[in-house]
Parts: sequence; structure tokens; C-alpha cells
Amino acid sequence: MNKFLGRVYVYLRPHRRQMALLLTGMIASIVYDTMLPFSFKFLIDDAIEPRNYKLLVLILVVLFTGGLLVSLIAVGRDYLYAQLSADMLKDLRLQIFSHLQNLPIEFYSRKRPGDIIANFSTDLASVENAIATSLPTGAMSLIGLVFSTILLFILQWKLALLAMLGLSVCLIGPRLIRKKSTDANDRYKNAQAEVLNTVEENISAQTIIKAFNLKHLLVNKFQDQVSGLSRIAVRANFLSFMMERTPGIGVLVFHVIVICAGTVLAFQGLFSIGALVAFNAIFVIVSKSVYDVTSILPQLMQAAAGMERIDRLLREEVFIQDELNAPALPRLAREIAFRNVNFGYTPEQLILKNVSILIHRGSSVAFVGSSGSGKSTAINLLMRFYDPGSGVITFDGIDAREVTQNSLRTQMGVVLQENFLFNTSIRENIKYGKPDAGDADIEASARAAEIHGTITSMPGGYDTLVGERGGRMSGGQRQRIAIARVLVRDPEILVMDEATSALDPATESAINATLHRIGRNRTVISVTHRLSSITRADQIYVFDDGHIVEQGKHEELLNQKGYYSALWQQQSGFLLSGDGEEAEVTAERLKMIPMLEGLGDELLTDISRLFVTERYSPGYTVVHEGDQGDKFYIIVRGRVEVTKIIAGGSTQVVNVLEDGDHFGEIALLKSIPRIATVATIISTVFLTLQRDLFLSLMSRAPHLRHILEEQAARYIQQGQDNRP
Repeated sequence: MNKFLGRVYVYLRPHRRQMALLLTGMIASIVYDTMLPFSFKFLIDDAIEPRNYKLLVLILVVLFTGGLLVSLIAVGRDYLYAQLSADMLKDLRLQIFSHLQNLPIEFYSRKRPGDIIANFSTDLASVENAIATSLPTGAMSLIGLVFSTILLFILQWKLALLAMLGLSVCLIGPRLIRKKSTDANDRYKNAQAEVLNTVEENISAQTIIKAFNLKHLLVNKFQDQVSGLSRIAVRANFLSFMMERTPGIGVLVFHVIVICAGTVLAFQGLFSIGALVAFNAIFVIVSKSVYDVTSILPQLMQAAAGMERIDRLLREEVFIQDELNAPALPRLAREIAFRNVNFGYTPEQLILKNVSILIHRGSSVAFVGSSGSGKSTAINLLMRFYDPGSGVITFDGIDAREVTQNSLRTQMGVVLQENFLFNTSIRENIKYGKPDAGDADIEASARAAEIHGTITSMPGGYDTLVGERGGRMSGGQRQRIAIARVLVRDPEILVMDEATSALDPATESAINATLHRIGRNRTVISVTHRLSSITRADQIYVFDDGHIVEQGKHEELLNQKGYYSALWQQQSGFLLSGDGEEAEVTAERLKMIPMLEGLGDELLTDISRLFVTERYSPGYTVVHEGDQGDKFYIIVRGRVEVTKIIAGGSTQVVNVLEDGDHFGEIALLKSIPRIATVATIISTVFLTLQRDLFLSLMSRAPHLRHILEEQAARYIQQGQDNRP
């Protein structure tokens, strides 16, 4: 609680003048509110009983005039506090949002969106409620309590001591249950965040939910979750109510005791009637002040829990910061260099190991390799999303850590696999690349991205709304709008991270032609697993397990017959229609599959005709762990994630497969359970072969089937078939 009030003071401190005016208004209201019942003593003892008409009129005029004045002050005070609380909450929201912009990419990879949303919704709502209502009520009550207590001692100090003793006892109850109430409210906030995470995930997964008819299953799970939330809410709210209720009961009891004691003193002539009435009226104010203070404790407890969660977010460390007075990076003139760079997301596991790269200005460079080899991590370091653990990345010999991040990234334009479009107009989305761009600049960049004609044909033109995440646009349109957003800033360095891997072949070919054209006279750095898109690169760096194992031009690397050549062969031998709906595989390509390499060309040609094209959207579960296998899969285009159930029932990612990879070959011969689950990461095209069709064909070569079964047995025994 003290920490929460301290945080509130930090936000109020810049508004000292308003606070002083507000405090003055509060004191004026409290003085009048307490002097009003105190005046009963003078009205009764000095004016009514002695029949002093002039004094009576004077007191009434003073009370009436004071009431009007205090009412006007109260209106001004309310407006002032409304403005003050709004400014304070604005500052808090801005601080949270600004801090989020400075946090590293690593933070967003481990933090769930629902937890962050909860900081802006439930947590800020409880803080806002406390600031807007509870704190002013508490401040007025505390000031009134102090002033009223002084008047009680002036009227009858012995009776005032008895009253203060009783009020002190009343505060014991809240102190006894405060810790339990705080803990319960913190658990309640965490449970609310869990519910928000579930809702956010459910909204994102509606395609899968409807495709697999998961509605009833997920509703039942959500019912269990909200039932748990309800049980936590009952405990948290009950403890909050008890913090409010226990002082009220004590105040009521001691109020009766004070009335009895005062009446006895008045009966004995030790206390005047006017003083008794005034004392009782002021004690009512004291009791109400105590009750108001304790009644806001639950709200303050909830606000304190919310503020603690917000503080945890604000305490997240910003690892990447500009040095003090760091200069701007001059526009690239010669080269970019990685020199002996080592990096790991955790100290225990290095992703990049002694990597050295030289990229000349105006050249086209590609980073290739299997998933997890380190190529995308190199791009993250290049853009300074992270800093190297050791080694250095330089631009024209200048260490990237010695210049401002803004000047470094301003030189770069980034085209990603899934380019995010904001839920606003096409014009605004392009303008995000250069906030001061005019309409002419926006139109020129759209023309360069070859999307201007499409935009102008839309009813809204450049003012057309793209929808949530660009959902109203096709994949190709989203990608071209993203390219226009890059071009409007005229970047010196063009970075493409799997820029076309999620598109159909025809759209990919068109986008690649556009990217090749706009890359002229720029430094182009491409990250891709699809080698056919980078055959014209000036230099290709091949990553494997964090090392650069090969480098050179496409033809040079093929002639080396090494890792790159193997990747090229793996992705070759497929024919895909322009819309990506139909695929074929050649007999030569099937020879690269170990189980099939011993079969003759004629038989392999017949087998190739048995394959069926299957295409699945992102997030689709292709096979489930434990299902009986009856089909062999080859990935023609796309990317899938392989997961296994581990101890405790959780899942672990064990592999990521891409173009040319295959899995499930054992299923061609044996009906054994799948040992892992496979789900698509992006839109993926498979060629699949049913076991029944394969075995029917293999009946033509029974001697080969025997060889295949022996080979399959070795696979199983040696654990080589570690795919589903």
C-alpha cells in the first residue's frame, strides 16, 4: 500500500500547483463540514436557550454564506481533480506504452499478449478507479478525521479519549486480514490475465476451431477456467468486504457507548446540551471518516496489486540502449562487416559462433541454411535488435553500438514473410515508412512496388482500410503494400527475411521480380530457405549450426558438392502449378529418399504418379502423435513444426521441416503409431503417398519389398526415423 501511494505521488509531483489548489479546497470544505455541527453548541447554549436573536441571526448568516462559498469551491475542486487524475493516468499509460517500444524482441517472445493487455485493461482500470474515486475520498476523510478529532477534544477531552480508544480498536480488524486480502487480489489479477490470454488465443485460432469442430471442447475448458476464476474472485471479494465491514461494526458499537457516556455527563451537569449535540454530530463525522477510509481499502488493495503488475512490466530491462551522446550513423558508403561475432539468446547456448561476413555496398547477399542455423539471428543483430556477445558489427568501420539505433534503422527497409499491416488506410500504412511523406511520395513508392493500379481500382483508393492485420487484402497485395512502405523511406540497405516463402508460385515469382528491380543500386541482404530465389546473388553465406560453412556464388557452391549443393538437390525435382494447387515429383528426386534409392527408374516413375497434392493453411495439424501412420509426406513448399509430448504432458518442439524435407516413410511399410505431431507454420503444399497404393505397386517387385523392410527395421532400431 505504501509503495502504491509512493508511486501515485511520483506521478502527482509534476502537478504541484494543482495539488496545492486542490488541498486548499479540501481543507476549506472540511473546515466548513466540521464547523457546521460544532456550531450546534453555540446555537443551543448561546443563542436559543438565552433567546439571543442577534447572535442567532449572525450564526445562521455565517453558515448560509459559508455553505454557498464552499459549494462553489467544491465544484472547482471536482473539476481540478478530474483534470489532475486524467493527466496522471495519461502519463502512466504513456510511460507503459513508451516502455513497451523500448523493450527487446526477446521480451515479446516470452511474454504472452494477454498479460500485456491486462496491464492496460484490468490493472490500469483498478488504478484509475483508485485515483479517480478512492484517493480523493480517503484524503478528505483523513483531513476531516484530524480536524474533527481536535474539535472533540475541545468539547470534552475525557469523552474524546474514549472515542479515540474505540476507533483505534476498530482498525485492528483490517490490519489482521490485509495480507490475505492483498495476496487474494494478486491471484485474482493473475487469473484474469490467464482468461484474457485464453480469449486472445481463441480469437486467433477460429479457423482451426471451426475446421476441427472444437467449439464444445473449448467452451468446456473455458468454463472450468472461469469457474476457477470465480472461486478466486469470491475469496478476494469477501476478504475485501471484510476489510470494509469490520471497522463499521466497531464504529457502531463505540458510537452507542459514546452517546451513553455523554448523556450521563450531561445528566450530571458536567456537559451542556449544546455541547452534547455538537459532540455527537462531530463524532458522526469522525465515524464516517473512519468508515470511508476503511471502505476504500479494498479498492486501494486492488489498485496496489494492479500497480505492482504494471511495475513489473516497467522494471523489464531495456538491453539495447544508445550510448550517451551517441552520434548518428552516416549513410553507408563502403561495407558492412561481421567480425568474429558470437551470440546466444541464453549464455549457455550460442546461436552464432565466430561468424565473419563482408557485405559490400550495392551488392546482393543471401543467408541460407536449415531452420535454426542462425541466419535470421544474424539479421536481428544487423538491425541491432540484439547486441553480439562478442565480436563486432561495423558499418564503414563504425561499431553499430556506438551510433543511435534510429540512424542505423533509418537506412534499412525490411520486408518480412508476414508483413504486419496496421488496421488503417493503405495511405497510412505506406506512410509509416516515412511519417513526413507527402501524397506524391506515397504514390511514387506504390508505383515502384507495382501496387498503384490495384489501389486506384479500389472504391476507396488510397483511403481503403486494410482491416485487422491487413485481412482485407490478399497475400500478394499485403506484400506489395509492405514493399511500398519500405520504398517510401528510400533505404540504402534492403533486408528481406523469407519475403516470399508464404506466397503461391505465381505471386512469388512476380514479387521476386519486383524485389530484384528495386534492389538495384541498393545493398540487398536476403534470408531464405528457398534457394531458387537467390541464384543471382553476388555472395551466398551458408549457415549450419551457427557457423558459416560455405560462401560463394550459386554456381561456385554447386560445384563444391557440399552442404549448399545438398540443399539445392533436396529442393529440386518438383513441379508446381502457378497457383500452387498441383504438384509433381520426378523419379530422380525420389532417389534421394534413402528408403527408395535402390528402386529402378521405371518403378520410381510409377511411384511418382501415385503421389497426391495436399495443401494446408497455417496452424493445421497434419498428423497427431499416437495416430496410426498410413501415409508418407514430402514438403514441396512451406514449413512445419514437429512437436513431441514430454514429461508432465507439455509439448516440446523437436524439429522444423521445410521445402524438400520428408517424414513418415516407415508408414509405407508398417502401421505403427506416429511418434510426433506435425503442424503447419505457413501455408504448406505436400505430396503424399498412401501405404496401400505403395504396397500394391511393390507387389511387382517382392524382392525389393524385402530389402525395404530390412532397411525400415534398421531405421527403427537405430532411431534414425526421428520424424513422425
